[in-house]
Amino acid sequence: MNRPLFVSLDGPKGTGKTTLLEAVTAALRSENLKVIRLCERKSDPYRGETMALVNQLARNPSRDLEWAVCQRLADSRSWISRNVLPKQPLDSIILIDRWYPSDAAFRHTVPFAEILQLNLDRNVQVPDLHVGVVTAADISWARATARSRGLGGTVIQKHAEHVACTEMFERAVVDQGWVLCRNEGTVEDAVTQVVAEIYKVLG
Repeated sequence: MNRPLFVSLDGPKGTGKTTLLEAVTAALRSENLKVIRLCERKSDPYRGETMALVNQLARNPSRDLEWAVCQRLADSRSWISRNVLPKQPLDSIILIDRWYPSDAAFRHTVPFAEILQLNLDRNVQVPDLHVGVVTAADISWARATARSRGLGGTVIQKHAEHVACTEMFERAVVDQGWVLCRNEGTVEDAVTQVVAEIYKVLG
């Protein structure tokens, strides 16, 4: 490829995305591959304004506010696509924790197809490989609530909301033909699957 390989891992809270991302990074680097780790949240210069809107949405849910949040997140990805991704080494593999399915937490009223089109209209870079990391909702809920920081979420605070988010996210993964990674066994099993998918894309 004449540009970096762009790989996104996404999923609901507690599915083990961060642990998996770290393990995949280590596995690829052990094969002498150049891996760049990015985080949408840390790469977005307008994150403060976006989170203020997210907090407003959490207090006063409405379709207009939800759509405004989706627009802000798409704008941030457009900025990252123009200003961050092109600066990475051409021979690298970029791993990012969350891309446009991070809107799963806000999709109470806006269909994901509309959010996806919103991103495409803003020329948000489409990942070369999109991995949806899932577990049964009860497993990820138990993992998330057991963490020292708790759920760490603004919008999703209830088990029923987490179940709905999980179901919506998994439907989006299947509908879009992304790679579905069920992270309910060992981390090694999930790493093997994701690394194999990366090598498929690399050819």
